[in-house]
Amino acid sequence: MANTETSLKDAAAIDGAVGAALVDYTSGMALGTIGGSKELDLNVAAAGNTDVVRAKVRAMEMLGLGDEIEDILITLGRQYHLIRLLKSQGTNGLFLYLALDKDRANLAMARHQLKKIATELQV
Repeated sequence: MANTETSLKDAAAIDGAVGAALVDYTSGMALGTIGGSKELDLNVAAAGNTDVVRAKVRAMEMLGLGDEIEDILITLGRQYHLIRLLKSQGTNGLFLYLALDKDRANLAMARHQLKKIATELQV
């Protein structure tokens, strides 16, 4: 099992990673961040993506889908933003957020690696 710091370092090592955060979507606060830039404030991204997660959870409840979100992909002109909800013991209400440079990232591989990181994370 990996801790928050190790998991964020592993996420930052994914090809094309710009920044990563572990986020509590009940509060919108980042529990840890790595990377980022002046164009990508990870604390602001954490709060904003919390709204995305909450909206999707509400929509699924209203639709009565009875399913779980694995990840959410937001595709921008130059970046991919991946949100991976955590499901292991002690991580309920948390998600991993990963921003990727589209020119340097392999989206399929990044999703696979982020899933692995998420399953090994213990908070």
